[in-house]
Order: sequence, then C-alpha cells, then structure tokens
Amino acid sequence: MLHGWDNFYITAATAGATLIGLLFVVVTLGTGISASSAVHGVRAFVTPTLAHFGGVLFLSLVMLVPWPLARPPSIILGLSGLVGLAYLGKVILMQSKVDFVELHWLDWIPYRGLPALANASLVAGAIGLIDENSFAPYAFASAIVLLLFVGIYGAWDLTVWIIRNRNAT
Repeated sequence: MLHGWDNFYITAATAGATLIGLLFVVVTLGTGISASSAVHGVRAFVTPTLAHFGGVLFLSLVMLVPWPLARPPSIILGLSGLVGLAYLGKVILMQSKVDFVELHWLDWIPYRGLPALANASLVAGAIGLIDENSFAPYAFASAIVLLLFVGIYGAWDLTVWIIRNRNAT
C-alpha cells in the first residue's frame, strides 16, 4: 500500500531538514531582541515551528523504513498524531500568554487549526493503514504537507516579526 511513495517522503524529509537549518539562521537574526520579552515568544511560536519541521522529517523517515508489516508504522504514526494533538493544547496555552504579539484572527488557522487537522489526519491514517484502507497513504501525505506549510508559515511570521522588532530594543 505504501509502495511508490518513496520520492514524496524523500523530498519531504529533505525539505524538513533544510528548513530546520534555515530556522536556526532566522533565530540567529533575532539574537539582538530583548531576551526577557522574547523567551515566552520563543516557546510559544519558534519551538512549535521547529516541532513541525522536525515532525515532517520524523514522519517521512518512518515512512521510508521497509516495514514488513503495517502495524509498527501505524502505531508510531498514530501515537505521533496523539502526541501532536496534546502538544498543540500546550502550545495554545503558551501562545495565549504571550502579550507582546497581536495576531489577526485568521493567523490562528495555521497556528491552531491546521496542526490539529494534520495530527488528526495522522491518527486517521494510522487506523486506515491497520484496516488496509486505500486512503491511508494520502492521510499521511496530507499530514506531512500540512505540517510543512504550517512550519513555513510560522518561520515566515517569525522572520517578519524579527525584522520589525530588531531595532526596537
């Protein structure tokens, strides 16, 4: 069922790893920003962005393993989705405590809605893979694409915020 997806997962893993490196460059640009005010923002916005890119890399590598049975990757991916949903709850609490960033209500779609959808897609794909449903590989691929998009959105928002606030300190 997972045959023929190698190029997709190799490309996604490469993108995730590359974007992790670029995120470190972006964070380095922000080293002049006041550390006391930025700590909560780093935990609330930068760490989830890193987690999204890391998730893309991890999920892609799990899918590239030549598993003899469907159950092991199903368990790994399903648990990843459940952990991702729990982590999202923590992220939402952290983001609500950040008082120096005011986001437009539409910005919460990529920060909250799309990660929830991606993690739910992982859980659904894991169940589908165990049941040998043909939608399972598409559920995993959509989760990876969503996490990649959300990570790019977060990194872009972070970059713009750093540029605007770099000389404000």
